Amino acid sequence: MRGIIVLIFILFSSMGFAQMENSRLSDIYLKDAFNGKFCIGTALNSSQIWERNKPAIEVIKTHFNSIVAENCMKSGPIQPREGEFNFEEADKFVEFGEQNNMFIIGHTLIWHSQTPEWFFIDKDGNDVSREVLIERMKKHISTVVGRYKGRVQGWDVLNEAVLDNGKLRDSKFLQIIGKDYIRLAFEFAHEADPDAELYYNDYSMFIPDKREGVISMIKELKSQNIRVDGIGMQGHLDVDHPSLELYEKAIIRYSELGVNVMITELDISPLPSPWGNAGAEVSLNYEYQKKMNPYPNGLPDDIAKKLQNRYTDLFGLFLKHHDKISRVTLWGVGDGDSWRNNWPIEGRTDYPLLFDREYKAKSTVRAITGLAKSYSDNE
Repeated sequence: MRGIIVLIFILFSSMGFAQMENSRLSDIYLKDAFNGKFCIGTALNSSQIWERNKPAIEVIKTHFNSIVAENCMKSGPIQPREGEFNFEEADKFVEFGEQNNMFIIGHTLIWHSQTPEWFFIDKDGNDVSREVLIERMKKHISTVVGRYKGRVQGWDVLNEAVLDNGKLRDSKFLQIIGKDYIRLAFEFAHEADPDAELYYNDYSMFIPDKREGVISMIKELKSQNIRVDGIGMQGHLDVDHPSLELYEKAIIRYSELGVNVMITELDISPLPSPWGNAGAEVSLNYEYQKKMNPYPNGLPDDIAKKLQNRYTDLFGLFLKHHDKISRVTLWGVGDGDSWRNNWPIEGRTDYPLLFDREYKAKSTVRAITGLAKSYSDNE
């Protein structure tokens, strides 16, 4: 017997970090570890919404207590042509959340990207008037939010309206309506469901100029008695950037607005990013180079460890400020689901999430749940 125990010890001692990363760790549930601190959420893609991906569904049900629609509630998929609403997948998404007692987030009502072209033009292809676009906005928001009144708890009302320099993005909404479109979007959403929480969501929210631009925008809305309940800090990060100090300052500054801070769309890439801080600008596209896809067959142990440490450091920060943070949401379930495999370079193999391509928990899950337990024990 002693020989068997020694053999098992030697076997586990000789396992590399990457091998250890693939253990199921199914006895550790994220939502339980962070219970009482903040919700733990994930984004659902189409196959998960329709429950075609059984391993992913198991992970979603056991580890998460909040869900957000990755694509099916954006204006393009949900109203591809004027007046023709396609609610089939969105309905299924909401039903899934209700059946599993989850905090449901609708994403997103107004966004410059994935808004169908008809939104902005008339039958001759010319820009519509300010009045027409406002009416189209109102109908879209009222119809979508109204359909799920009392069922969707929170809405990303406005997505990515501020540039890194703090100025408003020169979107068609801004060009045609002016900055009032921001106020109107929140007004329309509140009218459609007075009890739903309303959020502003954006990437690179730690950049000082952008941070102050967002703060100025929210302060102006609040001065007009417009309801804004939360700020979503998209977490499309990498292993080296930004610094924890910069990220922490942003959390504190946003919380001073009297709103909840939410870490949304969290995924951390260990891949090289020589283009600098790309944030999550979906229009970026770089040519494929083999050197930019250095780990097609799995992460080396040292890189996997570096990624785990980055996640652990960030969750330590979230725990420190759990009184300000209401939700942390991963942007996808397993690595194979992640949009970062194809952005900003198509065809790369990325590893940005907490579960691998087989939906097995990485050792990072044990690290951050252990961190949560230690934090609770020392409170």
